[in-house]
Amino acid sequence: MSRRFVIEAVLVAIYGELMVPSQPVQYIIPYSTIMELYEMKDSKEPVMPDPEDDAHVKTKIGELIAFFDDPFNRKKLERSLAAPWRLSPPLPINDNVTFVIVNAMENAQYGEGFDPIETEVVLASIREQAPIITDQVELMEKIIQSEVPVQVYDVYDFDFAVEQGISADDWMTP
Repeated sequence: MSRRFVIEAVLVAIYGELMVPSQPVQYIIPYSTIMELYEMKDSKEPVMPDPEDDAHVKTKIGELIAFFDDPFNRKKLERSLAAPWRLSPPLPINDNVTFVIVNAMENAQYGEGFDPIETEVVLASIREQAPIITDQVELMEKIIQSEVPVQVYDVYDFDFAVEQGISADDWMTP
């Protein structure tokens, strides 16, 4: 059985290790984060501070966009857009990685504290009962301070999240 995580699309372009997990994983990706890829690819603003890393990540973003634009994948992806909170059929990437796109709907449930993308990620995590993988320390702090009932892992703890993780019972017990 694969582990499920909610993640922003750009993270799989930035962190290549997310594409080669030790065990099967399913990434639940809010559709709006896929749309962000187009903005990042065309933006003059760097994604990464180092110019060489930035060029590499923008190439990976282009590859990810091409994957989602493939007619077969596009058709699957568009199925998720038919209704709010609908999931796409699985999009296999390799033997251990599958993407599922969710048509998440930001509803300002967490007010001014979270931006719309963060809200979609949090709501998808709650709805799908899947932990969040992120590289944003600020998002992790907001989740903790707001006492949002989700698990969140730093991207650098990805191997632990895949191999062991923390069950809901573990993190609810003092």
